[in-house]
Amino acid sequence: MTDLLPSYAALFGGILVAVCGQLLLRTGVQGTPDMMAQLMSPYTIAGVGFYGVSAFMYLFAIRKIPLSLAYPSVAVSYVVVAVVAHFFWDEPLTLGKLGAIALILCGVALLHRF
Repeated sequence: MTDLLPSYAALFGGILVAVCGQLLLRTGVQGTPDMMAQLMSPYTIAGVGFYGVSAFMYLFAIRKIPLSLAYPSVAVSYVVVAVVAHFFWDEPLTLGKLGAIALILCGVALLHRF
């Protein structure tokens, strides 16, 4: 198990970096008058860069972690983004979304348990 620690660190680090990328992209669209302004926003450019770094971390992770475990684990990023969006941008966190969050977290936990 200890030989998998760097791979799991890369996987969850990549997930966190991807979350940061998504939040930067969301910030980049705010207040931009058109698509060109959005694409030239420093936040958008940084967000795309974060996604690139995340992809390399994911590549490192799937060298040793089975894809059937690694790929579903990326769903944790959906949970983090939904919660952060609720607090930063007042996006609704309905009962249905909370149920989906619980299912995602339980599913990922079950995958890594067995």
